[in-house]
Amino acid sequence: MEPVYDTVIALARSLWAAEGLKFTVSGVENVPKSGGAVIAVNHTGYLDFTYAGLPAFLQGKRKVRFMAKKEVFDNKISGPIMRSLRHIPVDRGAGADSYRTAVDYLRDGELVGVYPEATISRSFEIKAFKSGAARMAQEAGVPIVPVVIWGAQRVWTKGHPKRLGRTNIPISIGVGTPIDASGDPTEVTAELHRAMSELLHGLQETYGPYPQGEFWVPARLGGGAPTLVEANQMDADEQAEKAAKRAAKQAEGRNN
Repeated sequence: MEPVYDTVIALARSLWAAEGLKFTVSGVENVPKSGGAVIAVNHTGYLDFTYAGLPAFLQGKRKVRFMAKKEVFDNKISGPIMRSLRHIPVDRGAGADSYRTAVDYLRDGELVGVYPEATISRSFEIKAFKSGAARMAQEAGVPIVPVVIWGAQRVWTKGHPKRLGRTNIPISIGVGTPIDASGDPTEVTAELHRAMSELLHGLQETYGPYPQGEFWVPARLGGGAPTLVEANQMDADEQAEKAAKRAAKQAEGRNN
């Protein structure tokens, strides 16, 4: 029993009901009933992690420990909650500690949630993956479970207003067959990318209809979202702008 985590889950489900969110979850049987596993999740919105734990909860009320950026833990409101749920803070400038913690959790039989894309996909397609999920799964001797969420970007995503009222938005969650991580991490990562891309396309096919030009619909389906190439360029431009601001701030500090 984990009273805090159980309370948070109950509150989340109450909020989802108030919002009228309609969940369709498939592949729950692919979540291991016991033992460690890396839960690899696609990233289309800010609330993905709240939905991504649902399949594990439905599989014997298992709980996922998510890896999340350190800034969330530094917040005076969200920080204490994240720590009490035993999620894992990630300092992108020094990730070795979070990696080791994740591997330890996995060896202890925990489910660890990761985002192989690292950042939100503005195109709502599957971006290129980092190899961390494959490497930690291999080191811990556990499988990788692909999880894809579709529809969450309609609730709250990058560059668009949040919609937390009663929207009745349908959200599909698909869980794929566990992937053996014992091979070469590059090849395992490529296999994971293929599996999650196929899962995404399958969920998209049964989701529709897709209003033409809507921000949450991928360009491939006639929507207003940028293409993957355009989105990657937007991300690169944003990172360059942040780097320039940091450099300017450091220069200002040296001059004062």
